[in-house]
Order: sequence, then C-alpha cells, then structure tokens
Amino acid sequence: MIRQYELVERVKAYDPGADEDVLNRAYVFSMKAHGSQSRASGDPYFSHPLGVAEILTRLKLDTASIVTGLLHDTVEDTDATLEQIEGLFGPEIGRLVDGVTKLSRLELQSDNTKHAENFRKLVLAMSNDIRVLLVKLADRLHNMQTLHFIKSEEKRRRIALETMEIYAPLAERMGMHQIKDELENLAFNEIYPDAAVSINQRLNFLREQDNDICQKIIDELQRVMADSGLTCQVSGREKTPYSIWRKMQQKRMEFEQLSDIIAFRIIVDDIGECYQALGLLHSTYSMIPGRFKDYISTPKPNNYRSLHTGLIGPFRHRIEVQIRTKEMHAIAELGVAAHWKYKQGAPQVDGRQYRWLRELLDILEHAAGPEEFLEHTKLEMFQDQVFCFTPKGDLIALPRGATPVDFAYAVHSEVGDTCVGAKINGRIVPLRSELHNGDQVEIVTSRAQTPSPTWERFVVTGKARACIRRFIRTQQRTQYVELGRAMMQKEFQHEGYEYADKSLDGVLKKFKSDTAEDLLAQVGQGNLGAREVVNAVFPASRNATANDKVVPIGRSRPKTKRDSFAVPIRGLIPGMALHFAGCCHPLPGDRIVGIVTTGKGVTIHTIDCETLETFADTPERWLDVAWDVDPDSAENHVGRLNVVITNQPGSLGSLTTVIGKNSGNINNLKIVNRSTDFFEVLVDVEVKDLRHLTGIIAALRATPAISSVDRARG
Repeated sequence: MIRQYELVERVKAYDPGADEDVLNRAYVFSMKAHGSQSRASGDPYFSHPLGVAEILTRLKLDTASIVTGLLHDTVEDTDATLEQIEGLFGPEIGRLVDGVTKLSRLELQSDNTKHAENFRKLVLAMSNDIRVLLVKLADRLHNMQTLHFIKSEEKRRRIALETMEIYAPLAERMGMHQIKDELENLAFNEIYPDAAVSINQRLNFLREQDNDICQKIIDELQRVMADSGLTCQVSGREKTPYSIWRKMQQKRMEFEQLSDIIAFRIIVDDIGECYQALGLLHSTYSMIPGRFKDYISTPKPNNYRSLHTGLIGPFRHRIEVQIRTKEMHAIAELGVAAHWKYKQGAPQVDGRQYRWLRELLDILEHAAGPEEFLEHTKLEMFQDQVFCFTPKGDLIALPRGATPVDFAYAVHSEVGDTCVGAKINGRIVPLRSELHNGDQVEIVTSRAQTPSPTWERFVVTGKARACIRRFIRTQQRTQYVELGRAMMQKEFQHEGYEYADKSLDGVLKKFKSDTAEDLLAQVGQGNLGAREVVNAVFPASRNATANDKVVPIGRSRPKTKRDSFAVPIRGLIPGMALHFAGCCHPLPGDRIVGIVTTGKGVTIHTIDCETLETFADTPERWLDVAWDVDPDSAENHVGRLNVVITNQPGSLGSLTTVIGKNSGNINNLKIVNRSTDFFEVLVDVEVKDLRHLTGIIAALRATPAISSVDRARG
C-alpha cells in the first residue's frame, strides 16, 4: 500500500497548492473508519480506498477528488455518517462522497445488464459533478484489478459483465481511453478466458519473432519527419487483447489478417503540423485505401481528435499511424480529466458534440484553475429524462416530469388501467407526484379500478395519454348511448308510443348509422335531435311538421312543456350533451361561455378560465350562452375551494362545521400539501350558485383556524 507521505507527495508533484492537511486527515480518518475490515484478498479494506486515491493521482485530479477517493466507502460500509464527513471535511467533499454513495446503492438495485444503456444514462443524469463519475470509475477499476480474489465464479462474471456493459463504455463516452482499455481487458480476461489466453500467446509470439521491429519502425518514422525539419515524438503501442478480439469478431478475420496490431503515434505541436506529417507519410509510403480518417475536422462525440491512416510502412509492414497534438493526445488518453490542463486556447466545439461536453469546454475557458473547473462542471446529457426502478430492479426510462401513472403504463397497459396508488421508495404518494432519477416505484392495482379522466391532466407520456383517452371514449360512448336512449324514450312517450331500440332500424340509413346504438350515441352527443328521429320514425306524428327541425347550435327556441327536461343553459339545444369544465367549476352567477367539442357536445367554462386560451384560434367553436336557472330550483352545483388550515387539533372540524352551517354540502375533500404548521386542502362543495359559494368563503375567512381560502381553478 502507498504510504501517507507518498500520497501527499504525488499530489503535490502536479498540484503544488494542494491542501496537505486535508489529505493527511482524510488518510487517517479512512484508515480508522475501516478499522479491521478486510477484503476478499485478505488485505485490509483500507487498501481499496487507498488504491482508488492512487488511480485518481494518475489522472492528476484536485485535492477534493483525492479525498473523496479515500472516503468514498466510509458512509456505506462503516459507522461514519455524511454529516460527520461534512463537519470534518466541508460541504464540497460531503457532496462528492454522497454522490459516489448513491451510485454505489444504484449498483445494488440493478443486478443485471439488461438495461445497461439506461443505467449509463442514469449514472450521468445523477452526477451533477463530474468528479463523482471520475471517482466511481477509479473505484470500479481498482475492484477489477482485485477481481481474481473473489471465490464465486458467478459473482466474478457478473461484475465483469457489468464493467464491460456499463463502466467501460461510460469511460469511453467521457474520452478516458486509458481507463476504458484497462477495464475492458480485465473484464475480457474473466468473461472470455480462453480467447484472452489465445490472443496473449499470439502477441507474445509476435514480440519474440519481430524482437525489435517496433523500435526500428519508430526510428524510421522519426527520421522521415526529421529530414523534413518536423520536430515530433513517435511512439508505438500494441493494441489491447480485447480490441484485437473484438475486431476479429466484427470483421470475421483471423489474427494473422489484422494489419494494425501495433499502432504508431506521431505527436506534434499544432494542427498545421498534423497535416504536414500526414503529407510526409503519404508521399513516402503507400497509403492503404479506405484506411484514412480525419477526426480533427470531424471530432468524435467525446471530443476525440486525431488523424488516422493505414500504410505499407517501413520494412513493408502494414501499420496504422495516428497523428495528433499534445493536447489532443492528453484528451484522448484522459478525457474530461485532462481538459483543465489546456484551458488556454481551448478549441471551440461545434454542435455535433454532446451538450455536456460543450459546457465542459465553455467552463474550461473561464475557470481560474482545476478546482473551479471541476466544481462547476455539470453533466446534462440526459436531463430531459428520468430513470426509475421497478421493485425487481428493472430500469424504466421516462420523460422528465413523468408521474407514477406514466410509470404504470410503461410497465404494462393493464397495470396502468388498474392503478389505484403508488409507493416511491417505500412511501405512499399521490399519483400526480413527479418522479426523480433513481426512484424505486411500486404500483398498487385493483381489478375494480378504471382509468380516471383527471389523469390526462398530469400524465406526460404518449402511451399513458392514449390509453386513458381510449377508455374515456369507450366509457363516453356508453354514456351517450344511455342518454340518447333516455331522450328517445321521452319523445316516444310524448307521442304515445312505447320505445324499443328495434323501432329505429327503419331510419338507420337516413341518419347514416350502422346500428341503433350508433344512432342513439348521435342523439346523446347532441349531433341529432330526438324530435328529428321521432319525426322520421313516425312521419304522420301530430307534432311532426315541416318546420319542426333541429335548431342550429347557438340559437335558442321558446320553452314548451316538452322542454322541461332541458339543461339550465340558454343558447343550447334541449337534451344536448353538456359538461361543466373541471378546470374552473362554473356556477350560476358566473359569466360563462360554451366550447363545442366534436363527439363530446358542449363544455361550459367561466369567461376567465385559463383553458380558453387553447381555443383562441378556433372562434367558430365558441358559443354565447348564459345561465337559465330557476331561482326556486333545488338543483345544486359543485364549486371548488383551495383552503390553507393551521395544523392543529380541531382545524378540519372547524372547516366542515362552517361549510355545513352555511348550507353547503362537502362533495369531496383532498389534502394536497402538508407541512409542520399548515396543510392545504381542496374542497368540493355543493352550492346553489356563486352567491352561495361567496358566502361560504366569507364565513371561512372569519374562522381563526383557516389561514386562507380562495376559489380553486383546477
């Protein structure tokens, strides 16, 4: 294990301003916290956080990152608390340790790689500070380096698969190729041990056969560049066993057919020299067609930039050469961890890059140093999505703002249709609650439940909205058919006939209906008048006259005895399908307007309802309507109140008592928000009209237990 003073010296070597005191305190705290704990290898557990810190020094990270590496397992695996960490090391390190702890807990929830891509997105979405990811990658790398000590073959394979599917691609996405290569090779050795042994044996054979060929090619390339006055560094690096095996699988090639087992790099000072070196190579050696790629003019999404070309090079060897600047090389090897070293003159990044990487470079140009750069770095690749777990650990991706109802429909349509409640992280919550990254969601269902039309107001996924609308359409058709049948029965009775559905068979073609139910639905929706259908069924009826036709929507006609069942709104056809809007709860006394909706009849809104803005571009759907209510009528209407009550015994009783004393009847009551001092409730009250509701509001405002009361608009 690296000693305390050695760790401090390593950090001070690249960051002379590092806080030596906090590094020493973190070293001692972690060692004491882990105490006598041991790892599968038999080594003290403290060797793990120390190994993670050592890896982070290779990346030349700031003091806070190194300290986080030392402390990252203390909250999860020892008696230390997050509050204790924050008290001893400050809120910044506390926040970083908390972030790494949360990611470790997510690993435990997702014990398979079925949703690997979603999990990678979740990790990115939850990591507000990029240092959390860097520490997590270092943590995984050290665990992979000691993987062979785990006795269970099944557990070793699971960890290796998780590394290959999640963490290696994550390192690649961040441009950290050194870490990616090491993670891949360690996982490759565990998942495909026979293939790994075979490729390593062939590589050893090539090394023995061509002994110093690699150095000879390096010397020759160096000479070609020097003869033209170009100063550069040339190096050769063997491809990793895993990358060789993967290429053999993808290209269906044998080992002997591979031409780029050893890749050579030429590192120059600026971009102009990159293209100068490329010209020298192509003019000296034969280029292999189809092997040239320009990642400088067209960078990869993770900001990897370099020129690649394939040549029949020195000594007639087929080789691959990569040409890049020192800055490009550092970013290619270390990814985002290297950016701060090159803040002066950082290149502009175009729209083809990930948004979060563009932001890294923008912050980079204005940051005073590595600490400030890393502190303010945010990853926002997937901020428009939210990732949640089922109780079994499956991961489901939803749009930002999704609710448990969206989650239920994402699991299965039947689960959504029968959803009656939800638990988030074990706590019962309202169905309209917003989900957050990492939430574990359990849906409570009941066979007696059906989708509620109110769900459509807060769901955000297309599937949930489509399922709810389909159910509502089916349910509404049934209601329209029943309403139409009731209207027809009254008209038949008025004419002295007994009604039966088969009586309509003779006029179905006239009204372009396939079945009696289709015709009844049209009547119930208000598209047809019941009188018009009766006149068609009984042409000789005493009330059937040439002028007795349906009055166009928007015009009224005098009331007759036959209209006694009409709705209390002037300006509509009697018997027409009518709805009172749930967004504004209109009451007699409110100024109102009607909105025609195809297949639904007319919806009545108050004139100041915010929903009306959505119909501003369709004035032909607006109807000028007014209340036509008998003052002596006993009919009640529902008004909604938003009430804030002090959180003390008897407050709710005071609310209900005042409403009852003022002749109001509570139709529904729902607590929507609760705090230490107050709770907010929505109360639906049956009242006669607006004046009645206003009186109740005045009485409630005079009640000491009521903090505030207003008419609700939703």
